[in-house]
Amino acid sequence: MKPMNTEDLRPGMVLARTVINEDMVVILSENTLLTKAHITRLGFLNIPLVFVKDEYEMSANYQTVEAMFNRSNAFASQYQEVVSEVNDIFAATADNNSIPIEKTDNLIRQSITPLARQSGAIDYLYDLNHLASDVYNHSLRVAVLAGVIGKWLKMPSKNINELIMAGFLHDIGKTKFPDRLHNRRVETMRGDDFETYLQHTADGHHLLCANPGIPEGVKLAALQHHECMDGSGFPFGTTGQDIHEYARIIAIADMYDNITTEREGFVRQTPFTAIARITEQMYTKLDPSICVVILKQIKNAFLGSSVTLNDGRKGTIVRYPNDMAEHPLVSIAAEEIIDLNMDRTLRIVEYNPK
Repeated sequence: MKPMNTEDLRPGMVLARTVINEDMVVILSENTLLTKAHITRLGFLNIPLVFVKDEYEMSANYQTVEAMFNRSNAFASQYQEVVSEVNDIFAATADNNSIPIEKTDNLIRQSITPLARQSGAIDYLYDLNHLASDVYNHSLRVAVLAGVIGKWLKMPSKNINELIMAGFLHDIGKTKFPDRLHNRRVETMRGDDFETYLQHTADGHHLLCANPGIPEGVKLAALQHHECMDGSGFPFGTTGQDIHEYARIIAIADMYDNITTEREGFVRQTPFTAIARITEQMYTKLDPSICVVILKQIKNAFLGSSVTLNDGRKGTIVRYPNDMAEHPLVSIAAEEIIDLNMDRTLRIVEYNPK
């Protein structure tokens, strides 16, 4: 990596370290592909210097050598190769107001589906520390998560492939955002900007409907992934089984990624926070029949993992007390097991995959 004055930054450079302000709030995450808007914002916030990746770190040789060390790095290397192609697809959609479907379909079949099929994909995504939160990175991660969920639900291969496409294209409507909105948190949007945000589901559905070969479930996932089972979502307040199954799955994958990814203005949370949120909402906003399967599978995946609690103690996940429990039991020592459901002053702040 190399330090660089903000005024010397150029679009296309990649951050080598997360940029944090004096209040320890994230401004931009490590691995963010810098755009003109990013650079302008860094200048506006008076950030004098950042660290960017040098030519060696960006080279194919470096990525290849890094991938040799373990499977997680191999996954990371494959992920980074796919990201640039994803960016190209989203940029082309924004420029032409049309999705390059053939290129999209090839990328999903040849690159994204194999990532989703890898054993340990959930851990590998989390292990990619400080993932960028831009729409194309987010869409790639949701596609991988959707593929994993489809496998857990024992869907036929055809449906899993469609579900991965639904995850990949669920936010394609955001390509119609003006530049000023691309790095804005929805919590900060007001007035016309917020209305534009709400419109992204309908815009995505419109773009997908222009391609007759796209499965209906993929189109409806773009339109309905912010709908809720209890009718509290948008754009239409659709309820229950009137929400397509793909959209109900993407809603959970979208939530999981937003919680476990470092985003501007937030510190990323552990998967255990995501599990607790899914458990809290499984009988209101989310589909309980899908949540039950996801929670069982993901809880089993985390058994035996090392964690650190907010009081500094380290331990190991031993089990969940029951299927509906929000939090696990943590073994601190041979004679001490803490039930985080009983002591709500304690929480997991660090997680190390097995």
